[in-house]
Amino acid sequence: MDLAGKISVYREKTAGGAIVMAPLDFLFKWAKESSLWYMLFGLACCAIEMISTGAARYDLDRLGMIFRATPRQSDIMIVSGTVTLKMAPRVKLLYEQMAEPRYVVAMGGCAINGGPFYYDSYSVLKGVDQIIPVDVYIPGCPPRPEALMHGILALREKIKRTKA
Repeated sequence: MDLAGKISVYREKTAGGAIVMAPLDFLFKWAKESSLWYMLFGLACCAIEMISTGAARYDLDRLGMIFRATPRQSDIMIVSGTVTLKMAPRVKLLYEQMAEPRYVVAMGGCAINGGPFYYDSYSVLKGVDQIIPVDVYIPGCPPRPEALMHGILALREKIKRTKA
């Protein structure tokens, strides 16, 4: 991927190398979208698919994504699975402990709208977007690792389009 072909760049060859000048906002967005760290936050069966996406076959590391177990070092919270009403305050607390800018991906039918527990359970939250803002929704029960990769790439495009 030739980065210089996508933006207006000034290049000058020198004896020891080259000087490249580019807009800073583009470089900051590029760095932000290329080094997203996600919080390993699995609540139900979707967590297995999320973990397999980070494993050798799909390998989120090639996108610059490293999992973190602490919210203070994470950029993305991937909510994968059923959020109960008892767990909701803790999810919100973890979201509030994340540094800005922070992004949320709702993975699976249970995280998006309560899933199959929507009508029959009094203890299930009817979508994680009732307590925290969600940037990308990934439907499925459980979604395949390819769907999570597609959602992450969509989030990267969203970061690229934001104003600096």
